[in-house]
Amino acid sequence: MSTPEVRSRGTRLPRTARRSQLLGAAREVFVAQGYHAAAMDEIAERAGVSKPVLYQHFPGKRDLYLALIEQHSAEVVECLRGAIEGTTDNKMRVAGAMGAFFDFIDRENESFRLIFESDLTNDPDVRARVESVNEQCGRMVAELIHEESGLPWPECELIGMGLSGMAHVAARYWLQKGRQMPREEAVRLLAGITWRGIAAIPLQENEDMLPGQPSTPRPVTDLTGLGESQPATHLS
Repeated sequence: MSTPEVRSRGTRLPRTARRSQLLGAAREVFVAQGYHAAAMDEIAERAGVSKPVLYQHFPGKRDLYLALIEQHSAEVVECLRGAIEGTTDNKMRVAGAMGAFFDFIDRENESFRLIFESDLTNDPDVRARVESVNEQCGRMVAELIHEESGLPWPECELIGMGLSGMAHVAARYWLQKGRQMPREEAVRLLAGITWRGIAAIPLQENEDMLPGQPSTPRPVTDLTGLGESQPATHLS
């Protein structure tokens, strides 16, 4: 990761713009050094402000770190929400969800490290925020499965947590190994494997179907490229 330039001092900014600037400088320092090695002096210098200005917005280093985690946690959740709500095709939702985690983790600013690789998870507030991200992502997937399949909530919740956990762990491993394959290929591979399992979950009965009327499987194109098109009788 390249060393960013120190911002010039003396520029007056609106409070929201200054706060955003400070968060950006803090992210660069925390990502590069971790929480414990980072210093408020360096963050202020990186932002091009005095320490008193930095403390006007954030009383301490921990407050600054928590604000960053909240900011980037919201980004993870919104990335996943956009992938899930952007289509009604469940197969595309699976691919989109996998892609959302890869997109977030492959960002140049490496903000994912603040959430998934924090060196301050022994702090209760940090741990709670990190766990909240995992729970929100898992719950979004679980709610979709529950709505489509009608499976008991504990089963849906377990599946949702498992799938979201797999996605971010696999994406981080892919990055740590130096992107040994293109991101699109990695997403396609994982989405294909995941879809094979998800598609086996039975859909709820269509309430509009007449009693005794057989259901007709809908043909679904294999978007993953891992197999032939096949009839979809479950969550497709």
